[in-house]
Amino acid sequence: MSKQSNIQELSLEAVMGERFGRYSKYIIQERALPDIRDGLKPVQRRILYAMNEDGNTYDKAFRKSAKSVGNVMGNFHPHGDSSIYEALVRLSQDWKLREPLIEMNGNNGSMDGDPAAAMRYTEARLSEIASEMLKDIDKDTVEMVLNFDDTEYEPTVLPARFPNLLVNGATGISAGYATEIPTHNLAETIQATIYLMDHPDATLEDLMKFVKGPDFPTGGILQGIDGIKKAYRTGRGRVVLRSRTSIEKIKGGKQQIVVTEIPYEVNKSLLVKKIDEIRLLKKVEGIAEVRDESDREGLRIVIELKRNAQAQGILNYLFKNTDLQISYNFNMVAINNKRPEHVGLKQILSAYVDHQREVTGRRTKFDLDKAQARKHIVDGLIKALSILDEVIHTIRHSENKKDAKDNLVSKYDFTEKQAEAIVSLQLYRLTNTDVTALEKEAAELTEKITRFQQILNDPQELDGVIKTELQEVAKKYGSARLTEIQDEISELKIDTKVTVAEEDVMVLISKQGYVKRSSVRSYTASGEQDNGLRDEDQPVFQGKVNTLNHVLMFTNKGNMIYRPVHEITEMRWKDTGEHLSQTIGLDADEFVLHVEVLKSLKADGKFVIATKEGLIKQTKLADLQPGRTYRSRASMYIKLKTPTDEVLTIEFVNDDQPRQVLAITHGGYGLRYDLSEVSVLGAKAAGVKNMDLRDDYLSAVKLVNDDAVIGIITHRGAFKQMKVSEIPQTTRARRGVQVLRELKRNPHRVAAVVLIKPGQEIHVITDHNEIVSIDPADHPLSDRYSNGSFVLDTETQGNVMHAECILKDEPEEDKE
Repeated sequence: MSKQSNIQELSLEAVMGERFGRYSKYIIQERALPDIRDGLKPVQRRILYAMNEDGNTYDKAFRKSAKSVGNVMGNFHPHGDSSIYEALVRLSQDWKLREPLIEMNGNNGSMDGDPAAAMRYTEARLSEIASEMLKDIDKDTVEMVLNFDDTEYEPTVLPARFPNLLVNGATGISAGYATEIPTHNLAETIQATIYLMDHPDATLEDLMKFVKGPDFPTGGILQGIDGIKKAYRTGRGRVVLRSRTSIEKIKGGKQQIVVTEIPYEVNKSLLVKKIDEIRLLKKVEGIAEVRDESDREGLRIVIELKRNAQAQGILNYLFKNTDLQISYNFNMVAINNKRPEHVGLKQILSAYVDHQREVTGRRTKFDLDKAQARKHIVDGLIKALSILDEVIHTIRHSENKKDAKDNLVSKYDFTEKQAEAIVSLQLYRLTNTDVTALEKEAAELTEKITRFQQILNDPQELDGVIKTELQEVAKKYGSARLTEIQDEISELKIDTKVTVAEEDVMVLISKQGYVKRSSVRSYTASGEQDNGLRDEDQPVFQGKVNTLNHVLMFTNKGNMIYRPVHEITEMRWKDTGEHLSQTIGLDADEFVLHVEVLKSLKADGKFVIATKEGLIKQTKLADLQPGRTYRSRASMYIKLKTPTDEVLTIEFVNDDQPRQVLAITHGGYGLRYDLSEVSVLGAKAAGVKNMDLRDDYLSAVKLVNDDAVIGIITHRGAFKQMKVSEIPQTTRARRGVQVLRELKRNPHRVAAVVLIKPGQEIHVITDHNEIVSIDPADHPLSDRYSNGSFVLDTETQGNVMHAECILKDEPEEDKE
């Protein structure tokens, strides 16, 4: 006969699912989450119970922590000693628990994240308030179960004579669940509990008249009443917790920020280190020194500021960028009826009230049974003393103790227990005074029994007992609120002046896309000519600006790149600079066409934008605001309809003076009309028709007035200057009039156009990198049919690439 096989074929999914389900159930119920009734996790409950059983209480001497840990591990909690010790240490830390349940001698860690000393060095005992958690546990108040090896009994929950789940909070992570319950004020939670007992239909608003919000042992300022209400209603909510700070004046006209309370569970040393890093990296201008002056008197972090620093602005920056202010997220999960639930304030208090009614009822029943048993004995003793001679005679004529008991029961109607008490009575008790004492005791017992029965039979009497005891706890252990509650979350506005040192610097942005910022000192030392650019490159903008200014760079392909001046990489003036392609992708044939430096991005004004293929528009500065990704992406300021089109002109207009648009084509046609005809469109619009080009394209678009004088340089190297009034003012989208005389053979074509101002000269740059200077004073004003006079030889000096006006004999400035 073959043996029956014990091998089962099971899929991996089934095995893993079943095993992990069991594991999850265990760690949810038996490790990570607190019970809604006593607010304790199993390891915490076992620590308190084991220390109480061992007599390691507040009124006795301290004992080595290792002994307590050993007792817990050996009798109730078969896990690692380190996890038990860590739990024991946390129960003693007054910056983690609002009402610590353990007192510890020795190093029990610190707010700086320092670990506690090893358990062989520290001593511990239960705190006085922990006795309230364990009160009456020996009176059958809670259910007891066998421990892991069936040698002892342990409680499934503690009597908990105050709402510990709220008072000391809880934090933990299990499988699929996490909990984050903040600490609360003992007196407030007890008042709310009593109110709820009197008003079972109380609303959340009613209860929040007592429990204003969390009360952290580290104090601080809690903002966001709506988040608190949501959390108390649903178990989830978000609030802002910030440090308590003050700004003090110190000698030398300086100020310092003093922090006296920090948010709950923030590591103080890491916070101080982070603030000091901000000082070292100069993310904020104005911090001179950061010191931790905490001592036995309390927490104190001092942030000393430089003279004229904006204290409130710096404080706002620190609130936003360090753990001086944190977001606290409620996630109130507790074990209720052996299953994890998101619980609100009323549910927690209701469960606690139900628990207290059960505990107090069981205790009263225990006391009643004990009193009735004693009353029964006392009644027997009184009866025996009234017939003492007969009782003694009966006992003396009995064979043994059992026979004596049987005779007493049969002859005088004593019960078994009364007979046992009588035969065990000591002879010295047989005096008249003892009868009096017994009768007094019987009266007291009768009174107690009546009281106990009254409590058990009347729910209001039961609640009265609970309320009285809660009030006694509140009176004995209650303390003032530490955390201030503020209804609204403060908005943190950080002025750029706080984070940036305000100073004048030199900025250069080249046509090919090189950008740099240098100190005025470096610029002066290097000289204007040694600007670090390649020979074929040229500056589009070069000038002195403030670090708080904003730079808008416009490319010929319709892209705008934004940089605050303070974010432009600082380097020596003679260095080439950082290329825009290091952070933002540009096409190979894309170049910087125009740069606008603004004091504020909120300024009024419009950009006039015109393209080579005849489109024009106005776009408000408000429509060109940089987005969050400005560091890595350019934004579009005009949509180019064809791949061959490119932006020709960008000009910023920020006043109401009348202006005209002057458009001149490569073929020598000019059109002048009022700027008001140009539509104001968004950043992604292509624009409206500027000029009727036919097969031509635009060489220049300028904003002019009636008195303006322009200079035209032709592709053959000729130059002429003329008044714009030579071109009659008409309307947009016309063909225009000729501004050059058309020749039958090799006619002149417009290569460049400049606006001429008094005291300026023209620099013409050729493709041979040669610069030809033209003094307009040497050339007479011409009419629109003139082709001007030759100023350069294109065969030897190269073709015209670019022209600009600069002040005579002065650094390059005011480019046109």
